[in-house]
Amino acid sequence: MATLKLMMRAVRVSEFGGPGVLKLLSDIPVPTPSENQVLIKVHACGVNPVETYIRAGTYSRKPTLPYTPGTDIAGIIEDVGQQVTNFKKGDRVFTTGTITGGYAEYSVASVDTVYPLPDNLTFKQGAAVGIPFFTAYRALFHKAHGKPGETVLVHGASGGVGIVACQLARAYGFKVFGTAGTPEGLKLILNNGAHQVFNHREENYIEKIKKASADHGVDVIIEMLSNINLNKDLQLLGFGGRIIVVGCRGCIEINPRETMAKEASIIGTTLFNATKEEREETAAAFFAGAEVGWLKPVIGPEYPLEKAAQAHEDIINSSGASGKMVLTM
Repeated sequence: MATLKLMMRAVRVSEFGGPGVLKLLSDIPVPTPSENQVLIKVHACGVNPVETYIRAGTYSRKPTLPYTPGTDIAGIIEDVGQQVTNFKKGDRVFTTGTITGGYAEYSVASVDTVYPLPDNLTFKQGAAVGIPFFTAYRALFHKAHGKPGETVLVHGASGGVGIVACQLARAYGFKVFGTAGTPEGLKLILNNGAHQVFNHREENYIEKIKKASADHGVDVIIEMLSNINLNKDLQLLGFGGRIIVVGCRGCIEINPRETMAKEASIIGTTLFNATKEEREETAAAFFAGAEVGWLKPVIGPEYPLEKAAQAHEDIINSSGASGKMVLTM
């Protein structure tokens, strides 16, 4: 096994706080893969809202300082550890997790979080699809136990997870509703699987969704901002409806009575809890979608590595999401 004695650029966080704690350093040693690990030369890395919560120190899982953020990367295998037989140097790959962090020129990942990048996807698309697809699939099938023919509302559909959720639900035979906050976002999700779209900045948009689902209500809601929308979601559900909480930025007051007559469920989810079998199932669905062509990762704002702090600022405070935000090396 070759050992690279090189330095690389990487974003490091030495204290929890605002976006300013993201510091780009150029003297970080290139990591060496251990047993059942691979070293990846990073071409692009996705930026996820959860990374801003972790950076701020407000997330339930706190990494040991200092650390490099980033989980879903795409690039080329540079080196492999002992006992790695399913990858070799030069392979194009994407990940759903890293060990040393993805906001860097090189990153080490465990082989069970690394997947071949289909030839018809670019590195930017690869960085935009790992966490979003695996999260959307887990929410829709493993947690909501969704079935073709049901109505699914993607509440906040123009971001990375939301767009994939629309594509996924449409491909599997659901009736798909989506919300966004800008005309561009509405057009984006309409072009990526939603049958009907609603502007969640309009005061009466909930009434419009109720009218559109008047036959029996919404069966599944994939919720990206539960601290704002959860009470509204409960009004939209039909009997036996399920709300899957994918994103949350604070607290909200609800009346649990809203769940009783409908026997509705509020279910939280995180990809960190997925089993090996669930990941293998999701990967099979991913490769099928990429091969057939319904899976089309949408790239949103792009930032060079040195603008990671600006990316963290924008992903929380932008007027509306429009695809998956990525860092490029």
